[in-house]
Amino acid sequence: MSLQFIPTVWAARLLTSLDKELVYGQNSVCNRHYEGEIRKAGNTVKIASVGDVAIDDYTRNTDISDPEILTDASQNLSIDQAKYFNFFVDSVDRAQQNVNVLDEAMRRAAWGLRDHADTFLAETMAAAVLSGNKIGSDASPIEPTSDDAYEHLVDLSVLLDEANVPLEGRFVIVPAWFHGLLLKDGRFVNSGTLRSDVALANGQVGEAAGFRILKSNSVPNNAGEAYKIVAGHAIATAYVEQVLDLQTYKPEKRFGDAVKGLHVYGAKVVRPTSLAMLIADK
Repeated sequence: MSLQFIPTVWAARLLTSLDKELVYGQNSVCNRHYEGEIRKAGNTVKIASVGDVAIDDYTRNTDISDPEILTDASQNLSIDQAKYFNFFVDSVDRAQQNVNVLDEAMRRAAWGLRDHADTFLAETMAAAVLSGNKIGSDASPIEPTSDDAYEHLVDLSVLLDEANVPLEGRFVIVPAWFHGLLLKDGRFVNSGTLRSDVALANGQVGEAAGFRILKSNSVPNNAGEAYKIVAGHAIATAYVEQVLDLQTYKPEKRFGDAVKGLHVYGAKVVRPTSLAMLIADK
């Protein structure tokens, strides 16, 4: 009996699994307003914006200046990332197992796509942080302790304050070891950890210094040193993705079923002033 396969149902299931596992790619970290319809890898999404409008003094009974011609500050977001999976399940193996092998394989495929997408987003965001919004550097990373880890988050918050970043919705994504330092600070333990009745976002482990604290193993680092801890707001980064193709097929020389899928995505930091970064060494 051939595998019963409904492409639209499986595609929706795969995207749901991917969204649940994303940390950098979730809506509260980057915005998904520009996704629209992605036809193929290599497409470009044009993000239109308007430059600053000049403000002049008004003098009564005096003509105002001619209208200003607004400048186009549009940016292009390229869908230039494409990853695929392609697996085969032998008819004999499927018949001998009680579990749904295809469901488990699809779940594992979603995990793999999640890792690649999260890593890409993490590196894209870290690379776009302006030099004036960085604390520490690759050559001289900060070495936080349990006594001052919280203070470094405050410093990141101040950088965002000075850039007029909205207070509501700020995030910071930390590696597990930095979260461990926060857990040794009474200020975080007493007021920053989440209550049991609060619904956790993907990777969210608490709140501190005006940030939602998110924990991820995808925080960029140089061989285990100089971790790039990014803080900011979802308005900074645009992310688009699509499972472009998903299909089942029967390999000509095998008995069984194979499934392959193509995931395309892209990201762009459209407001780099809305990101700040702590470069830290554990």
